[in-house]
Amino acid sequence: MSVFDLTLQDIHSKLRNKELTVTDLVDASYRRIADVDGRIGAFLALDEENARRTAQQLDKQLGTDEPRGLLFGLPAGLKDNIVTAGLATTCASKFLSNYDPIYDATVVRKLRDAQAVTVGKLNMDEFAMGGSGENSAVKPTRNPWHPDHVPGGSSSGSAAAVAAGEVYFALGSDTGGSIRQPASYCGIVGMKPTYGLVSRFGLVAFASSLDQIGPLTKNVEDCAYVLQSIVGHDPQDSTSLNVTDIPDYLSALTGDIQGLRVALPKEYMGEGIDPRVKERVLEAIRVLESLGAVVEEVSLPHTEYAVAAYYLLASSEASSNLARYDGVRYGVRTDNAGNLLDVYRYSRSEGFGPEVKRRIMLGTYALSSGYYDAYYLKAQKVRTLIKRDFDNVFANYDVVVGPTAPTPAFKLGEQVGDPLTMYLNDILTIPVNLAGIPAISVPCGFADGLPVGLQVIGKALNESTVLRVAHAFERSTDHHKQRPQLKA
Repeated sequence: MSVFDLTLQDIHSKLRNKELTVTDLVDASYRRIADVDGRIGAFLALDEENARRTAQQLDKQLGTDEPRGLLFGLPAGLKDNIVTAGLATTCASKFLSNYDPIYDATVVRKLRDAQAVTVGKLNMDEFAMGGSGENSAVKPTRNPWHPDHVPGGSSSGSAAAVAAGEVYFALGSDTGGSIRQPASYCGIVGMKPTYGLVSRFGLVAFASSLDQIGPLTKNVEDCAYVLQSIVGHDPQDSTSLNVTDIPDYLSALTGDIQGLRVALPKEYMGEGIDPRVKERVLEAIRVLESLGAVVEEVSLPHTEYAVAAYYLLASSEASSNLARYDGVRYGVRTDNAGNLLDVYRYSRSEGFGPEVKRRIMLGTYALSSGYYDAYYLKAQKVRTLIKRDFDNVFANYDVVVGPTAPTPAFKLGEQVGDPLTMYLNDILTIPVNLAGIPAISVPCGFADGLPVGLQVIGKALNESTVLRVAHAFERSTDHHKQRPQLKA
């Protein structure tokens, strides 16, 4: 059994009793990466020297009464769009292959305050644009359960590294499902908090009104620990919520959901949902009912418009955000330029991959004169309708549940040439981002050996109830204890 199969509390107990050291944990992480990452492709860069130095410093606290952070000694990975001082942040793009940041993202500082040890940067779809992990300019990431299948995206490396036991937990970003969908595909827990609850300062922007950083962990309790460590107002982020009363998320993990009202949208269980996924989710619903929850069918009628609205809004914001990558101030400059216009043209042609180019062009078109009202403005109105749908349901229910993704993980290369099908894989996660509310994916079984995720969605700033429901379900099942059989 790997040391990373221990619970967080067990690890902390062993550290207190000096049965383990932080150096042991960091050694275990790098050993596992060396053994399996050649087959998984989760990591883009390792920070071994700094990680070992940090471990030695933390080991000096063992046996003392010095207070310890919530994540003391735990090896963590960071998605490569989260800025780290002195460690390359590339967004898995050729364009940022030379970017060596001079500052840390707020979440990185918070992890260090909680005394976690960051071991390296994790692979992703380029600039977080993709749902499979295949759009990295460096290498694809593979699913630890079946390496010929995708791990999901865009937080592909974050999910795969946790599932493969390479790190204890990871941080990812979620713009339209990029934490929850790979968590579902890889059989782990992934949470997107309320928009603005976690600082975006130091997160390389894709779609600024949708992006949110969140944890990927082996179980719900670990998720609560990590979330507790990274939330809070940040004056450096203009979209950060000024929430002064942060709940104790761990105290929400009571296991008691007696009388809780749970909504099951008919749109989340209809056409396009794989029958095997539907079966696992219905089994999960029966578990919730056996625990005393009241489950009723509801309607979120504007769900069918979510994908179209999202890809207009996200692509428009991407077009604006990525305009800064011009080969002059940001990113790698082409060697083939004869004039300034060529610098822009060739730097972008050579630096961006096909999916990023596709979304920039789509967004630029939607924002262009004569089309703004027909596309971008209309998409914003649909976004309001989707948020209103959730508000109406939450007037009578505590949480919404359903599948995280309509299918289990598909094979590598299977959907690369069909972007529309790829986009539709996010149909169940995108509405949550458009509404700015929290949601978690928790393992709820398998379909032909591939993990299936149950999504629990909550009201804005009600992460406690989301975690409470997910934890109660998890305690009654053993899906989260299953591990892929990756031989070293």
